[in-house]
Amino acid sequence: MGKSNREKDQEMVFPKPVLGFSAYSGTGKTSLLVKLLPLMRLQGLRVAMIKHAHHDFDIDKPGKDSFELRKAGAAQVLVSSEKRSALITEYEIQVEPKLIDLIYKLDLKNTDLILVEGYRHLSFPKIELHRPKLGKPLIFPDDDAVIAIASDENIDTGGLPLLNLNVTEEIAGFINRWLNNKEANNVKRCA
Repeated sequence: MGKSNREKDQEMVFPKPVLGFSAYSGTGKTSLLVKLLPLMRLQGLRVAMIKHAHHDFDIDKPGKDSFELRKAGAAQVLVSSEKRSALITEYEIQVEPKLIDLIYKLDLKNTDLILVEGYRHLSFPKIELHRPKLGKPLIFPDDDAVIAIASDENIDTGGLPLLNLNVTEEIAGFINRWLNNKEANNVKRCA
């Protein structure tokens, strides 16, 4: 009998530490990450970010060369300058790329930590964000990959660490301790 996708994902070995942020829409994942990323950078970490989108999206605009080239039929457009580069890939078949494949598209030699927003259905270490006032159920009882819960209220976490969702420094500290406990990957440790 074949393995489920979840079992296959549990066997995945990442080339760098990968930590996800899992929550229902409207919980504030992006808002938290916008506050968290500068703290991680101040601590000397080079962080790569993967964000899952549930819809069609464009990162370039009509009238820009990259947009026009892609719309004209280029399957991949790589835009590069001395300050940044972006790879835009069109998929003929609407199959979502695997997280591990996306990770290998990153510049891993210049990355210490990969943060992932979304992909909550996959099994990899995650911090669950939870706001009880939204009326959504907790994810962790059904996802053993959740390693901590960040909430704006005191809730039962079933023994998992409870972090204050409104104190970004507390979440950054948890991530630092989590990284310090990682034995492999030659990660630059935070102070």
